[in-house]
Amino acid sequence: MTTPAMMYVHDWRAWQPGRRDTSQPRLSVAEKPAGGHVPAMLRRRLTGIGRALCDMLAELDADADCPLLYASRHGDGERTLEMLNTLAEEAPLSPARFGLSVHNAIPGVYSIGRGNRRTQQAIAASGDEFAALLVEAQGYLAQGEPTVILAFADQAIPARFAAHFTPPVETAAVALRVSSTPAHDAWALTPRPLTSDDTAEDSPQPSDLIDWLCGARDELHCHRPRQAWSLVRAE
Repeated sequence: MTTPAMMYVHDWRAWQPGRRDTSQPRLSVAEKPAGGHVPAMLRRRLTGIGRALCDMLAELDADADCPLLYASRHGDGERTLEMLNTLAEEAPLSPARFGLSVHNAIPGVYSIGRGNRRTQQAIAASGDEFAALLVEAQGYLAQGEPTVILAFADQAIPARFAAHFTPPVETAAVALRVSSTPAHDAWALTPRPLTSDDTAEDSPQPSDLIDWLCGARDELHCHRPRQAWSLVRAE
């Protein structure tokens, strides 16, 4: 019996600097993303991952009219660490730097730069960000939204904290345009329950999602709520 698709991935974009596989046209490996889809004054305030996300989101939502769900486990750790060092030195904090350290900073800059006034949501889920994104997307689609944009991004952990995280976190970002409507050029996102026979895996990072989208792995495992996800080209 075929499991029905949970939703359909109509398009995607990804960014992973230094990745060797450059044959996928939806994947950028540029060390310094352009960020050309937001005004220069805003672009100067973004790090590389922020610029990459703004470019990807603009390509997936040309009219800037879709709800955006953004997830990151760690956010911009370097910026937060810089502020903590500033406080330790009893120096004044930069309001602009503080404003860009909050978890929804990148979606906020994107929405200002692109004029997107639709719903935006920023999620952190202790490693279960991808599963949380899918659950939230299901809710929006069930309420009648025709299309939802999902963004999942993380940066390498600052050096002084890296030893506390296993496996290491790779800098990468990925964005999906999803819908509950099938199409001949879409991928069906299909779940199945994990069983005791499935190999134990760490919670998926954005780099794992990129491997999955590029066909380097058949499934993506989420241990809460114990689901495995597969992508199949819709007929």
